[in-house]
Amino acid sequence: MDTEFHPLQPFLPANARLLMCGTFPPKRNRWSMDFYYPNFINDMWRIFGLIYFGDKDHFVDAPRKTFHKDEIVGLLQEKGIALSDTGKEVVRTKDNASDKWLRIDKPIDLAATLSELPECRAVATTGEKAAGIVAMLTSTDVPKVGEFRDCVLPLADGRMAQFRHWRMPSTSRAYPMRLEDKAAFYRKMLEATGLL
Repeated sequence: MDTEFHPLQPFLPANARLLMCGTFPPKRNRWSMDFYYPNFINDMWRIFGLIYFGDKDHFVDAPRKTFHKDEIVGLLQEKGIALSDTGKEVVRTKDNASDKWLRIDKPIDLAATLSELPECRAVATTGEKAAGIVAMLTSTDVPKVGEFRDCVLPLADGRMAQFRHWRMPSTSRAYPMRLEDKAAFYRKMLEATGLL
C-alpha cells in the first residue's frame, strides 16, 4: 500500500468566507477535470448548479463527460468559497475511492489554511471522514448531517480563528440520498453563511 500525496493545491480565494473540505480525490483515472470533485459521477457541481442556477446540469459538459471548470472557478471566486481536503497524505487500504478504506496519515494543516483566509467564518466538510478530521483538529464533537459546531482554533500569528463547522452529506453517488435532498442541506448552509 503506497502513500498518496494530495495532487491539488488548495483553492483559496482571498475573499473566501467559506472553506469546503472533502477527504481526498479519487484516483486519477476517475478524474474528468483537474479540480476538486473531479469524478463525473460526483454530484457536487450538480448541487451547485441546482442551488445557484436552478439547473443541476448548469456546470455539466455532457458530451465530453466533464464539467465547465472555468465557470465553476468563476462562481467560487465571486461568492468567496475556498476548497481543500482534509487528507494531505493518505493510504488506500483497498483499491477504491471509498472514504471507508482511506487511512489519513497526514491531515490538513487547518490553522495554516485559515491563516490565508482572514474572512472565513465557516468550514463545511463534505462527508463523515472529513467531518471527523475537522472535529479532531478543533477538539469538538462531530456535528450531525446538516448541523454545525462553533469552533475556535489558534493561528500561528496569535489570532484566533472563530468559525462554524458544518457537516454536509457526501456528494458521492454511493451516499444514499436524493440529489435534491442533498442540495437542500447545502442551500441551508450557504444561506446561513451569507453566500445565497
